[in-house]
Amino acid sequence: MSYIHLIGFGLKVGHLVLMLCYSFLSLISMNYFIFNDTQMKSSSNKSWMKFVEFFTWNSTKIFHHYYSSKKIRKTWWRKLLILWFAFGIILALWFFWYLRSQALEKRQETLANMCDERARMLQDQFNVSLNHVQAMSILISTFHHGKNPSAIDQETFAKYTERTAFERPLTSGVAYAVRVLHSEREQFEKQQGWTIKKMTPVDKDEYNPDELEPSPIQQEYAPVIFAQDTVAHVISLDMLTGKEDRENVMRARELGKGVLTAPFELIKTNRLGVILTFAVYKRDLPSNATPEERIEATDGYLGGVFDIESLVEKLLQQLASKQTIYVNVFDTTNISKPISMYGTNVSDTGLEHVSPLNFGDPSRKHEMRCRFTQKQPWQILAISTSFGILVITVLVGHIFHATINRILKVEDDFQKMQELKLRAEAADVAKSQFLATVSHEIRTPMNGVLGMLDMLMDTVLDVTQQDYVRTAQASGKALVSLINAVLDQAKIESGKLELDSVRFDLRPILDDVLSLFSGKSQEKGVELAVYISEKVPETLIGDPGRFRQIITNLMGNSIKFTEKGHIFLTVHLLEEVMESIGVETDPSSKDTLSGLPVADRNRSWDKFRTSGQIVGPSESITLIISVEDTGVGIPLEAQSRIFTPFMQVGPSISRIHGGTGIGLSISKHLANLMNGEIGFDSVPKVGSTFTFTAVFSNGCSNLKDQKVNIQSKPKSEFCNMHAIIVDPRPVRAEVSRYHIQRLGMTVEILPNLTNTLSMLTNGSQTIHVVFIEEDVWDKDLSFSAAFVYKLRNLDHKIPPKLFLLSNSIGRSRQNGAVSSPPVITKPLRASMMAACLERAMGGNKNIVRNGEVPKLALSKLLVGRKILVVDDNNVNLRVAAGALKKYGAEVVCADSGRKAISLLKPPHSFDACFMDIQMPEMDG
Repeated sequence: MSYIHLIGFGLKVGHLVLMLCYSFLSLISMNYFIFNDTQMKSSSNKSWMKFVEFFTWNSTKIFHHYYSSKKIRKTWWRKLLILWFAFGIILALWFFWYLRSQALEKRQETLANMCDERARMLQDQFNVSLNHVQAMSILISTFHHGKNPSAIDQETFAKYTERTAFERPLTSGVAYAVRVLHSEREQFEKQQGWTIKKMTPVDKDEYNPDELEPSPIQQEYAPVIFAQDTVAHVISLDMLTGKEDRENVMRARELGKGVLTAPFELIKTNRLGVILTFAVYKRDLPSNATPEERIEATDGYLGGVFDIESLVEKLLQQLASKQTIYVNVFDTTNISKPISMYGTNVSDTGLEHVSPLNFGDPSRKHEMRCRFTQKQPWQILAISTSFGILVITVLVGHIFHATINRILKVEDDFQKMQELKLRAEAADVAKSQFLATVSHEIRTPMNGVLGMLDMLMDTVLDVTQQDYVRTAQASGKALVSLINAVLDQAKIESGKLELDSVRFDLRPILDDVLSLFSGKSQEKGVELAVYISEKVPETLIGDPGRFRQIITNLMGNSIKFTEKGHIFLTVHLLEEVMESIGVETDPSSKDTLSGLPVADRNRSWDKFRTSGQIVGPSESITLIISVEDTGVGIPLEAQSRIFTPFMQVGPSISRIHGGTGIGLSISKHLANLMNGEIGFDSVPKVGSTFTFTAVFSNGCSNLKDQKVNIQSKPKSEFCNMHAIIVDPRPVRAEVSRYHIQRLGMTVEILPNLTNTLSMLTNGSQTIHVVFIEEDVWDKDLSFSAAFVYKLRNLDHKIPPKLFLLSNSIGRSRQNGAVSSPPVITKPLRASMMAACLERAMGGNKNIVRNGEVPKLALSKLLVGRKILVVDDNNVNLRVAAGALKKYGAEVVCADSGRKAISLLKPPHSFDACFMDIQMPEMDG
C-alpha cells in the first residue's frame, strides 16, 4: 500500500512541477526578451536571444497546443485515459486476488491448526483411557483369575472403577464378561444366581432387564459379571449375542490387542457409542502366539464403553474457541458409507479440514472434519486496497482530465453550483415554510385556550374561581413558553439566543410555577413548597421568561419522578449560602420538609466556581436556586450523561414517564447564558437535588428605587394581624411562615395544640388566625374537637379563625358535632391564601367581576360598526368575536377564505375584516 500511495503522489507532484516549470520559464524568457531587446547587439548576445526566442516560441506552442487543441482532446488523451483506467482496474483486481488468496490460505491454516489440535487432544485422551482399560484387564487376570478364591466381586469392582474414573476421562463405564463354555453354563448360572440373557432387548425403546430373553444355546457364552455402576444394567448379558459386541470379542481375543466396535446405539441410553475390548488370558502369551493359542488361553473380556457425544463434548468444553468451528467425527472404515459419530449437519460454510484419528485399532479408521461456524468474512483489506487503487487511478485520471479541460470543467462546475444554489435556496424556503406552519399549528390551539380564559375573566366569578382561572391562564402561558423553548432549541445550539433585560419580581413567578404543578402534586400527595430568602431583593433585572423556564424544567422532572415525600424549591443569595456552609446539618437527617432524607445540596454545587470568580458588574446579584426532591434518584451509571441533549436515564424511564430529554440540556445552556452554572447530587432511591446559579442586576439598587418600590405595593388588608402556625417540623413551619408573612401578618410558630391553647388563653396579644398542619390535627381528633370547643368559649375574646394546611383536596371531616376548620390546600401561594382568608373573614369581595370592566366610552367605541372575522379555527373565531363584541361591534364570522370573498363582494356593509393568514383552500 505504501508504494502505491507513493506512485500516485509522485504522478501528481510531477505533473504539477512540469506545468509550473513551463509557465515559469515562459514568463522569464518573455520578460528577458522584452527588457533586453535593445541591449542584445553583439554577436554573443544574438545567439542567446535566438535560444530564448526558440524556447519561448516552442514552450508557448506546446502550452497552447496542450490546452487548446480540440483534436488532441478528442484523440490521444482519451485513449491514454482509457489505457490508464484499464491498467488501474487490472492492478486492483490482481491485488484483490492476491490479498484474498493470502487471507484464504491463512484461514485454511488456522482451521487446520484448530482441527489438528482437537484431533490430537481427543486421540491423546482416548489413549489414556485405552491404557487404563488395558491395565484393568491385567488387574482382573491377577486378582480374579489368579487367586482362589477371587479377590474381586461386583461391589469391589464397582467401587474401584468409580474411584478411578478420573483416569478414564472419556469412558462412560467399564464391564467385565467371563468366558463360559456351554458345558459350564448350568453350574455358572447356579453360582451367580441369575440366567445368562440375550443382549438384544425385545423393545428397543424401553429397556427392561426382566423382559430380556435367555441367551440361546451356543458353544460358549460371554456373560458380564462385573460392571461399573453407570453400566450396571449389562450384568448377566451375553456379549456374544450382540452383532457388534460378538465381532469385537472375537477380534480382541485373536489379536491380543484392544479393538473397537463400529458406532452403534448403546443399550438403554440409545445414544451412539463404541466399545473398546481387551481379552483377559489365563497365562502370559508370547508376542508371536497363534490365534488358536490365544483363544484357548482366554478367560474373559474387559470392555470400556465410550459415549461418543459426551466424549467429544467434554473435549470441546476444554477449549475457549469451542464456538468458532463445527467439529464432526466419522468412522470411515467403509469409505463409501462413513458413519457419523459426532456432530450435526451444517450448511456449507466454505473451507473444510480433515484430521485423521488413530484410536489404536488398525482395522478401524476414524477422522475429524472441521468447518468454521461462519462463512468467510468479507476481505476488508483486499477490498479496501483494491478500492484504494481504483480511487488513485480515478484521481490521477481526473487530474489529467481536469488539466486538459480545465476551462470546460470550470464551466460545468459553475452550472452545477448554480443548480445546487437553486436547490439550497428552495430547501431553505421549504424549511422556513415548514417551521412557520408548525409554529402556527402548535400555537393556534394554545392561543384559543388563553383567549377563552380571558373571556372567562370577564364573567362574574368569586375569589376562588378567579384564582383558578388565573392559575389556568398562567399555566397556559407557561405551556406556550415551553413550546417556544422547544422550537428555539436550534437557536440555543447555534448560539444565537439572546436574553432579555427587564425588571421583574421573582416571587410571583415562582407562585405561577407552583400553580402549574399544584394539581399533579396534590394527586400524588407530594408536598410542593417554595422558600425565598428575605435577603433576595424584591425587584431584579434580567430575563424572567428564561429563568422561569429553568425552574419549570427542574420542577417538572422532580414532579415526574417523585411519588412520595416532597419537592422543595429554595432561593438564596450566593453569599448567604457560602456563609452558612459551616453550620449545615447532616443532609441524611429527617429534619426536612416531609421528614424523609434527601440528597446533599452542598454536593450539588461542589464544582462551581467560587463567588469571587463569577463575572458580573458591581451591582449584580448572584442567586443560588436548589430544587430537592425525594424521588427515585438517578442511577450512578446515568449521571455522567444527564445534561446530554435527547439522552434519558434509560428506556424504562422514557416508557413510564415520557419526555424528550432536552429539558436539562436547555436549562444548562440558559444557566450559562445567565453567567451561572448548574449541578446536581443524586442518591438512588433517596432523591435528587439540582442547584444552579444565575446573575441578575439589582432592580432596587438605590434608596430611591426601594422607596418607589415600597410605595407602589398595594396595602394589604391583613397588615397588623397576628397569626400562629402549629407545626412540629421546623423546615415546613418556616416555609408556611414565609408565605403568611407575604400577606403582611406577624407570625409565631408553636409545636402543638397544647402550647397554642395556653398562649391563646393566657397571652395578652390578640391572635387573629391559627394555621394548623393536617398531621397535627389528625393526630388526636378528640383533642382537636376539645381545642375548637375551648376556643369558642374564651372569656371576652373573639376566637381566632382556624385553618388547616393540607396536601389533599376536598377534605370533609366531622368529629362529633364539631366540623374540621376550612382547608387551605398546598402548595401555599399568596393569592390563594388571600382568597381563602377573605372568604373566611366575611369580606364583601367574595363575589366580584374578575378583570376590569370596560369603561362606558370604550364599551361603545365600536357601536354601529360591522366587522367580518375569518378563521378556519372555531375557537379562534369565538375568541375574536367575543373581544370585538365587548366594544359594541356587530360581528359576522366566516370559516373560509371563499366565504369571506363572497361576503365582501360589492356592495357590502362591512367596516373592517380580520382574516387568518394561514387557512386551507384559500388563506388570508
